[in-house]
Amino acid sequence: MVDSRGQIRRILRSAYRSFGLVFGALCIPPIYVYKCAFSGGLFNYQSEDVVFGVFSVIFWTITLTSLIKYAAFVLSANDNGEGGVIALYALICRNAKLCLIPNHQAADEEITTYRYPGHSSSNMPNSWLKRFIERHKSVRTCLLVLVLFAACMVICVGILSPAISVLSSVEGIKFQAKNLHDGVVVLIACILLVGIFILQHRGFHKLGFIFSPILIIWILLIAGVGIYNIIKWNPRIYQALSPYYIYIFFRRTGRDGWISLGGIILCITGTEYMFADLGNFKTRPIRVAFSCVIYPCLILQYMGQAAFLSRNLSAVSMSFYASVPAPLIWPVLVVAPLAAIVASQPVISSTFSIVKQCHAIRCFPRVKVVTNRRIPGQLYIPEINWSLLILSLAITVGLRDINYIGHAYGIAFLAVTIVTTWLTSLVINLVWNQSFILSLLFSLLFGSLELIYLSSSCMKIIKGGWFPLVFSAVFMVVMYVWQYGMRKKYSYDLHNKVSMKWILTLGPSLGIVRVPGIGLIYTELATGIPSTFTHFLTNLPAFYQVVVFVCIKTIPVPYVPQKERFLIGRIGPKSYGMYRCMIRNGYKDVFKSGDDFEIDLVMSIAEFIQMEAEGSETPEGSVDKRMAVVRTSGTFGTRLVMSQSSDPGESSSSGPSALVGSCKSQVLLDLQATYEKEAPKLNYWRRARFGLLDTKYKDPRVREQLLELVNAKHAGATYVIGHSYLKAKHSSSFLKKCAINIAFSFLRKNCRSPAVALNIPHICLIKVGSNYIV
Repeated sequence: MVDSRGQIRRILRSAYRSFGLVFGALCIPPIYVYKCAFSGGLFNYQSEDVVFGVFSVIFWTITLTSLIKYAAFVLSANDNGEGGVIALYALICRNAKLCLIPNHQAADEEITTYRYPGHSSSNMPNSWLKRFIERHKSVRTCLLVLVLFAACMVICVGILSPAISVLSSVEGIKFQAKNLHDGVVVLIACILLVGIFILQHRGFHKLGFIFSPILIIWILLIAGVGIYNIIKWNPRIYQALSPYYIYIFFRRTGRDGWISLGGIILCITGTEYMFADLGNFKTRPIRVAFSCVIYPCLILQYMGQAAFLSRNLSAVSMSFYASVPAPLIWPVLVVAPLAAIVASQPVISSTFSIVKQCHAIRCFPRVKVVTNRRIPGQLYIPEINWSLLILSLAITVGLRDINYIGHAYGIAFLAVTIVTTWLTSLVINLVWNQSFILSLLFSLLFGSLELIYLSSSCMKIIKGGWFPLVFSAVFMVVMYVWQYGMRKKYSYDLHNKVSMKWILTLGPSLGIVRVPGIGLIYTELATGIPSTFTHFLTNLPAFYQVVVFVCIKTIPVPYVPQKERFLIGRIGPKSYGMYRCMIRNGYKDVFKSGDDFEIDLVMSIAEFIQMEAEGSETPEGSVDKRMAVVRTSGTFGTRLVMSQSSDPGESSSSGPSALVGSCKSQVLLDLQATYEKEAPKLNYWRRARFGLLDTKYKDPRVREQLLELVNAKHAGATYVIGHSYLKAKHSSSFLKKCAINIAFSFLRKNCRSPAVALNIPHICLIKVGSNYIV
């Protein structure tokens, strides 16, 4: 009984927080939905039945799409608690071989978040749909393009939603000040937009505690206004809950009624964020908040506004503000801009998140991702933030009209929700192992409804609807060109990787001088030795004693547990001192080489050396083809003793590192000390001291390998990254040459470098240039 009460309190507390972080974009549309719906020829049908019909369409649209489709079905199709189109795509990828880059390993399937909970497909026969998708590469490519298209539309929504929310919220000033010029309203909206995006840079989370109270006040306020209008103007409006009025509406209005659907669809814009922002909450609090508060309050507001319009259709251009009773008009005018600011936050955050996820699956150029340590999952991307600000201001100043922005907003939202419907239908069949007929029924029921709305919105392309189409096309070109270039680069590396036989012929010294230190060679190859390494060996006469090939790969899961992130293996005989480190991230993980990466790497290799000597096959750290997930071992972190030296200069004057320090002249040591003072984090890494335990090992070679590793760490680590230049073959088609030589080259030169994205100190970095003829 006590546990159930505690669970109820947690659900209610989480539901309260979700008001300000999820439902804002869904609670602003009552300001402009009726205005956009009656903006065309529908205004000529001034009758009660038509108004009742519009409300009936709104009611059933919210009920079918928001309540039934999203709250009941789509929220259940989450990926370990994460939502959005990338989460749906990742779910499908894990259950069908859709990855276009062949870096999948059997060990990846052992990650705890890899299997979908409650739906095991091990004993289920493969459906014909799964076999069809896996057999045809063109189908897999089309599915990826579809997902990227939806991601581009999410970015467009991130541009349009703040613009229409803020502009509509301040437009009420004109209702009180009749002679106020439109330019003043636009100026106020632009100032608020600038403030919203500057606060993203400064840290919007500092004001997060007031988001939920603001939105609760707003939703209760507009619900109260709705109840007032129902009682005062037309209590018979409840009859419009019957779908019969939809039939009357289309019978009387015909084509004009169909075109008005492009404005009516705005009543559910923002619904997608119930699913996209699911990662910050759980499904149950979202469902409780929506079904118990948001849904009834929205219905009451739309019903009350329809009751007002049934008696005052001439006031449709300002129907929301005109329906507010006089004592409440100023409170509404004050709260509305605040609610619009709150509504913009989840939209912008989702835009940051979708860009990060697209980058994780190699479909977006490298950008700077800033994480919030106080709020897990909260991201900030400076380049995207300022781009959204510029484009939102351009839309607000350029279009100025709520109707035009609404047309663009509706098309962008519909594109996202249609793709979500199709992906969910695939999840029903491929992940939930339900029949293809059930999957098809889901797609037909909701997809056909959304396609009807889309057909209406397409009639508004000239009147603002062109914006999401044009900008999504630009974003699509950027995403697909980047993905295509990265895929070609990986194929080149895979085809030109060095054979192990050639490495063995060089001997333990690799034909060069091995100097103390750790060389971290970054590569995208999950197996084999990259050509970058041989290019380095043939041009320089020396390399480090310990060589670690680091591969950072994205697994189609939202998060990889920290204990399962490192996969360590050995390359060649033990005397070669060569290792492979696979760093496995989820599409929502943010990994950087800073912080304690070097320490974790040394600890992981030390654990692997010991496990390898013991021939470990235990569940705590299973060795599979000489690769092991070492951090799950119960003895992890106990193989070496770590301490922090108090004096940076101590690193070259005591302990094992004295041998290393003697290899460098005093001038080099002084120069190194100067660099370390300029880089505090680097100084921290270098001051980390390791020592061997006074333990007797069964195999004396284990102590030698551990001592070699410790000495190499004390000497310092150097990061080697390939600096590649892609060029298309002379025999390539004109389109491929444009994509590789012009578009991909431009993106590579103007995005963040790998070293900056991984937070690698410049004084520890070596770049190896190479040309790729693809």
